[in-house]
Amino acid sequence: IGGTDTPLYVLSIEPETRRVVVGPREALAVDEIVLKEVNWLDSDLSADKDFEVKIRSTMSPTRARAIVRPDGCAHVRFAEPQFGVSPGQACVVYDGDRILGGGWIERAEMAAAA
Repeated sequence: IGGTDTPLYVLSIEPETRRVVVGPREALAVDEIVLKEVNWLDSDLSADKDFEVKIRSTMSPTRARAIVRPDGCAHVRFAEPQFGVSPGQACVVYDGDRILGGGWIERAEMAAAA
């Protein structure tokens, strides 16, 4: 792929059709993730609340709303879209320096196109 001044990024790989879908960096923005195998260390997480989360150990915490589901999963909606989010990564939920819990990213929801 050539002829463009803008770098392209892999958005998805579709093995069944042997396609690699590419696009601009903005297309990688993620608004929400679904966590599986969630382990809460704090019992006061039954209500929807705003917390800080990390999806990479080296990142600064970012504000998000964690919505705990009765099936042991959780939805995390970021206050600002995040980049570099992939299924299989860990997501850790914080209240300041205190770890409240976390889980494994099962699915990432791309941000709506602007």
